[in-house]
Amino acid sequence: MNRNTNSDNILETIRMIEEENLDIRTITMGISLMDCADSDIDRSCEKIYQKITAKAKDLVKTAADISREYGIPIINQRITVTPISMLVSASGGDPIKYAKTLDRAAKAVHASFVGGYSALVQKGMTPGDRALIESIPQALAETDIVCSSVNIGSTKAGINMDAVKLMGQAVVKVAELTKDNQCFGASKLVVFCNAVEDNPFMAGGFHGVSEPDVVINVGVSGPGVVREAVKKAGKDASMDEIAEIIKKTAFKVTRMGQLVGREASRRLNVPFGIVDLSLAPTPAVGDSVARILEEIGLETCGGPGTTACLAMLNDAVKKGGVMASSSVGGLSGAFIPVSEDAGMIEAAEKGVLSIEKLEAMTAVCSVGLDMIIVPGDTTAETISAIIADEAAIGMINTKTTACRLIPAIGKNAGDHLVFGGLMGEGPVMPVGKTKADVMVNRGGRIPSPLNSLKN
Repeated sequence: MNRNTNSDNILETIRMIEEENLDIRTITMGISLMDCADSDIDRSCEKIYQKITAKAKDLVKTAADISREYGIPIINQRITVTPISMLVSASGGDPIKYAKTLDRAAKAVHASFVGGYSALVQKGMTPGDRALIESIPQALAETDIVCSSVNIGSTKAGINMDAVKLMGQAVVKVAELTKDNQCFGASKLVVFCNAVEDNPFMAGGFHGVSEPDVVINVGVSGPGVVREAVKKAGKDASMDEIAEIIKKTAFKVTRMGQLVGREASRRLNVPFGIVDLSLAPTPAVGDSVARILEEIGLETCGGPGTTACLAMLNDAVKKGGVMASSSVGGLSGAFIPVSEDAGMIEAAEKGVLSIEKLEAMTAVCSVGLDMIIVPGDTTAETISAIIADEAAIGMINTKTTACRLIPAIGKNAGDHLVFGGLMGEGPVMPVGKTKADVMVNRGGRIPSPLNSLKN
């Protein structure tokens, strides 16, 4: 009986991989750079290069070996590092040197991306924080695989509106600097509220200061697997039955991530951190979060009922993940990046899925307004206002929210940008024309809410 059950489980996993796009989206090595801080920026950069290339030298090979031996696709091998603004505060100098060092070191070990060109400024900015933020557009324009994130708010601290204003300007400027490359630089920049320290996904991953010196975190995905499970349940299954099916499916997917993470940890002799079970879509057919929602019972993602279905999906995924592993972390839930999800691209093109509806959806899913292409004439103040709205949802609801907005320079609503690969493509979505310039330019801080007082 046990032999048959094991055989069935193995065959089910093979089917998930071959037919339903199940994969390990990323094995991410987090590396602390605190011991690389130096009053001389060139010495600091050299320490960083030496540490990354030493610690991550076998990351890609190990992932390839595990993928081959277990038959499990491992799509990306990434690196996260300590927020670089902390090193800028110690060394002074031009932060771009750090960005180019990260790019060079990550390429030397053949990593897919490196995240951590970051600053945590939810309650205020040091000179190093400000210098890094002001350098972000140039840093992303002049590097290939460096990703940047800035945390501008939290439930405990409120929202730093001075930083929100700077980030609106940074988003527009990096799009302008990379307009000849589909404004791609903006796709590598995330603005957070309540950022987590162990996120293995890009572009928002960084290695938190409370993390170990080196750690392995794993991000698993499988929207196609969940959709197929819901489809098999048929149209007569109740919503609580659908939730149970999603939970059980998430359990199976997370167990695979746990296996890969612990094996990578053992082979690399690095502590195992977390499994992040996030339904991260790709442009591939059948690998869409929107299609899960439509399988649950929506005609088109973005219509009435979307937020309710997404809330149930997100919750069931978390419950299944926690059942499968004591090490679930990161963001864990459902991602809704428009340009990376074939179903959302189609819904946006139809005009059913709007930025306003996406904002409502972010109140119940894992992250926020992700990979949304906006008209090229959208002002920095409007971008900042959208960031503030999204941060407010995170602050009040004690959850992570984020914005990854791409102004399509020279393009209007209805036009397209094509990024290729996992970043996909998408329509330019219309943005309201009313202004929030006075609000954004007030600066200061939106105070933390009453529910932040937990002690």
